[in-house]
Amino acid sequence: MEQQPNKFLKWNKTSTTARMIMIGFLSLVLLIPLMFIEDLIQERSFRQEKVLDEISKQWGNEVVIYGPIVKVPYKVFVEKVITDKKTKKITTETIEHIKYGYFFPDKLDIKSTINPEQKKRGIYTTAVFNSKILINGIFDSLDFSQKEIDDKNILWDKSVVLLKTTNVKGVNSVLSINMDGKKYGLSSSGTNAYNDNQYYTLESSMIPLKGKNKKMKPITFSLYFSVRGSKEIRFIPIGKETTAEITSSWKTAKFMGEFLPYNPDKINDDGFNAKWNILDINRPFSQQHFNQLPYLNDFDFGVNFKIPVDEYQKSERSAKYGFLVICLTFLVFFLIQTISEIYMHPFQYLMIGLALLMFYTLLVSISEHSNFLKAYAIASISVIGLITAYAKNILKSIKFMLFIASSLTVLYAFIFIIIQLESYALLAGSVGLFIILATVMFVSRKIDWSSN
Repeated sequence: MEQQPNKFLKWNKTSTTARMIMIGFLSLVLLIPLMFIEDLIQERSFRQEKVLDEISKQWGNEVVIYGPIVKVPYKVFVEKVITDKKTKKITTETIEHIKYGYFFPDKLDIKSTINPEQKKRGIYTTAVFNSKILINGIFDSLDFSQKEIDDKNILWDKSVVLLKTTNVKGVNSVLSINMDGKKYGLSSSGTNAYNDNQYYTLESSMIPLKGKNKKMKPITFSLYFSVRGSKEIRFIPIGKETTAEITSSWKTAKFMGEFLPYNPDKINDDGFNAKWNILDINRPFSQQHFNQLPYLNDFDFGVNFKIPVDEYQKSERSAKYGFLVICLTFLVFFLIQTISEIYMHPFQYLMIGLALLMFYTLLVSISEHSNFLKAYAIASISVIGLITAYAKNILKSIKFMLFIASSLTVLYAFIFIIIQLESYALLAGSVGLFIILATVMFVSRKIDWSSN
């Protein structure tokens, strides 16, 4: 008994409309593995961030320095009215409270030398550093004049100096501050106090300051320490005039924060030497605060030492063009099939689509061990070669095989250019798609659609 031919395959073989429906359906089906590939890229990116965070945590996290700050206690008195329930007698009790004034330095000079190095775990690499920091300055305006406080209620002799930082684990030298020639040790207060859980607070031993008429005479200070950290180092410009200089041999540093270095020659062949000069008029906070310290991270400045790793980001951007690549490749085969009347089975389209998807898994896996350019070149050449060899057996023509190879080469080169561009990515993509559309319209202009 004769086997009846599959009606769908017969329709697909003779009808252009059937082929178009089949290609559209396969394109939508291939969106499913494409989404899994995008999830894979994100998962590998998250894995990288987790490993780098673990290295940073073990070595020392980012370094942010906020200080030094003079903390002066003072007494305030509140009268409390007490009524005796039995006798109804009213008495007044004076209750004493201790509050604090926080004073920023008038002159703050920061000098920091950064010695970076790379730490590697598996296939991932991150930057860590050892920093030596010298902070000098003057407190010249410790003044309670704006507060209605008697001079005798200002406890100058119980003052302390605070230094706030995000990284106490990385500190690898004994901390002390020199105040007018006398050294006072700094130790952790044991809590992230002062209404800010991001910082650890280091507090000096008691400093017997001397004040008169609600003011204290000028006092100089100096503070030297070394600290290990990772990712970045930042400072809060709390001085009425803050000057800073950061020197390092790191050549891919990124300057960050609210204030940028003022010297144009900051980057050189040996690394960088960046300088800042920030005045109190440049930032919206005062030199003295009462009761609590403000949150000032929005006004910091510093340097980011993270190694620029954007392979996963570029791979993810490349995968977003995956559906476009599949559709355009299928379109090329469809036009060749329609013009030359060569039959292609749906399974052959499916194999071509899967080969296109393999490009992204190759790209991600190779880029983890090499740079993105080399990975993109290897992955694209491999996929173009595979599809070209497969097309030769289907299309039975060297001419069509070369056309497929050149089309895919242009397509992958076009996607690579878009990925590299930032400011002109939309413009380049729009112009490229317009040219592709014009080419398809030109090639298909003589096809007789009415007979199919």
